[in-house]
Amino acid sequence: MDFNTILRNARQNPAAEIPAGWTQGRATFGGLVAAMLYQQIDSQLQNAQQSAQGDAAAGSSEDAALRSMTISFVAPAATGELESRAQVLRAGRSAVQLEARAHQGEQVVTAALASFGKPRTSSISVVPDKAPEFREPQACEALPYIEGLVPEFTQHFDYRIAAGAMPYSGSSEPCLGGWIRFKESAGPATTGHLLALIDAWPPAVLSMLKDFAPASSLTWTLELMPAAFQAQADSGDWWQYLAEVEQAEDGYAAIQARLWNAEGKLIALSRQTAAVFG
Repeated sequence: MDFNTILRNARQNPAAEIPAGWTQGRATFGGLVAAMLYQQIDSQLQNAQQSAQGDAAAGSSEDAALRSMTISFVAPAATGELESRAQVLRAGRSAVQLEARAHQGEQVVTAALASFGKPRTSSISVVPDKAPEFREPQACEALPYIEGLVPEFTQHFDYRIAAGAMPYSGSSEPCLGGWIRFKESAGPATTGHLLALIDAWPPAVLSMLKDFAPASSLTWTLELMPAAFQAQADSGDWWQYLAEVEQAEDGYAAIQARLWNAEGKLIALSRQTAAVFG
């Protein structure tokens, strides 16, 4: 099942199907689960906006864009039915806060808090760092898909390593990055596509390991920049990604990452806490 179909089904049906072909170890690719859960969040946001338009006293949340989303991967999500529910915690004049959970049976597998906000006039403007000067994708080493060795879901993406080293290479560099795109274009890049693109890379800490060991995300916070909803981009375009391990100890690593579009504009900031079993 292609990515767009998965997202469309997740939006139309709170009990949507996670298809085969998207696993990472015993769990489903976290970026896919987050993207599916986001469909219900966005659906509830649209309902809140429509209600606000008809209630002058409450103000309007129209044009509120996703600013931040914090996700907890509570338990591994398996292939099969995923039931997602979202609710508005508060819809104010300029900001909307929502909570969402994804269940399989009685178990919560993923929980999220999403914050949407309308743009507002401000005297503060801090220009983000420019995109890294990577070599062209064709000149970079590809991250290969080796069935049974690398996560199954990676076959849907095209990777080119331009910073750091291959996972399990024992590198002393606490970073990993390069170029990424969907192998087959999934059309215009929506928030769901961005959630998948920025989460598709292996945790940067894996490059520092000398032997194979699994890792999994505990929590993940994504912050979207204005360029994410201003610039038109295709999911099949090349996107630049760079992740850095800021701290690692006791089997956990704090990793921050950034995603830029083909024009070099910063699209998203990511912060992740990963459990490392090695």
